Amino acid sequence: MRFDTRLIHARQAPDPATGAVVPPIHLATTFAQSAPNRSKGFVYSRSGNPTRAVLEATLADLESGRRGLAFASGLGALTTLLESVPSGRRIVAVDDLYGGTRRLFEHHRQQFGVEVEYRDLSDLAAAREVLRRPAHLVYVESPTNPLLKLVDLAAIARLGHAAGARIVVDNTFATPALQRPLELGADIVLHSMTKYLGGHSDVVGGALVLARDDDAERLAWLQNAVGAVPSPFDCFLVLRGLHTLGVRMRAHEASAAAVVEVVRRSRKVRAVHYPGTGGRAEAALVRRQMSGRGGIVSIEVDGGGRGARRFLRRLRVFTLAESLGAVESLVDHPASMTHASIPRAVRLRHGVTDGLVRLSCGIEDPADLAEDVAQALRSV
Repeated sequence: MRFDTRLIHARQAPDPATGAVVPPIHLATTFAQSAPNRSKGFVYSRSGNPTRAVLEATLADLESGRRGLAFASGLGALTTLLESVPSGRRIVAVDDLYGGTRRLFEHHRQQFGVEVEYRDLSDLAAAREVLRRPAHLVYVESPTNPLLKLVDLAAIARLGHAAGARIVVDNTFATPALQRPLELGADIVLHSMTKYLGGHSDVVGGALVLARDDDAERLAWLQNAVGAVPSPFDCFLVLRGLHTLGVRMRAHEASAAAVVEVVRRSRKVRAVHYPGTGGRAEAALVRRQMSGRGGIVSIEVDGGGRGARRFLRRLRVFTLAESLGAVESLVDHPASMTHASIPRAVRLRHGVTDGLVRLSCGIEDPADLAEDVAQALRSV
């Protein structure tokens, strides 16, 4: 089946008991056993739940993985993953990261002796240099948050595997509709399901999808032991969101394209960050590993923080809020919101300036979004 068909039908057969075409929401916390340790596959909902099982199987199918694991949030998924990293081991991470991810890495570095090195992994020369030494994990976002840098996933997989590392890719921005890192050599995909997979700003969730059976076994054990699992109703909401992921991602991209056209022409914008706009090599990488460019656009507004605040106040269709990937358009000021936990000197060194604004383009009429951005820029 092609991808859009799989979104609706993969691992989601009608309920055998009733014929319901929507997977039932199983709210039970515990399940009857015919004898001690003799069950019908489910014992206790932290350990496994029928609704969650459908979601996890669907995620594995969509990402071409061996197994999917669902969590209560993206950071819940990352926390569980980091529980598998022994003390003293080395993580190599892309330098442009979601603030909450870096905050958690720093916590593990300080509390548990995990070594963490941040590098611009979109620069393959820098990646080769940092991966000359052995590593336990290579952690990548592509596109990155918030600067939308692209990492050559197949090349990083080769370099990381040569260093003895598992390759982890946060695929939240692209989703499996546009990019499937496991097919490019990655070992683990991470998602904040709160974003595009859910898609409607009404559910918080996270996921890991594993390419290897040994990783799947270890992380499934940790999922149960740590217990950061989603409720059955949250799993249902993500499953419902997945049904429209393909059409939504195409609409998000159409909206982003209209906004990019406006901001690239504006003298009030110092820089535009969007996949494929960084030159021929980047455009070629988009064609090689992605089937679309996504719905996130980051811009550096003239006038620094003051200019950014004026721009944010004037927006009418975009809503100032954390998060992204929803049907409604959202705007974020990374320096004071999603990336505020990163020290200012570090933010500036990586290009996250006070004038940077991240636009999550929704599925409203693209012309309305373009006009909203254009009128807000006139105030800068």
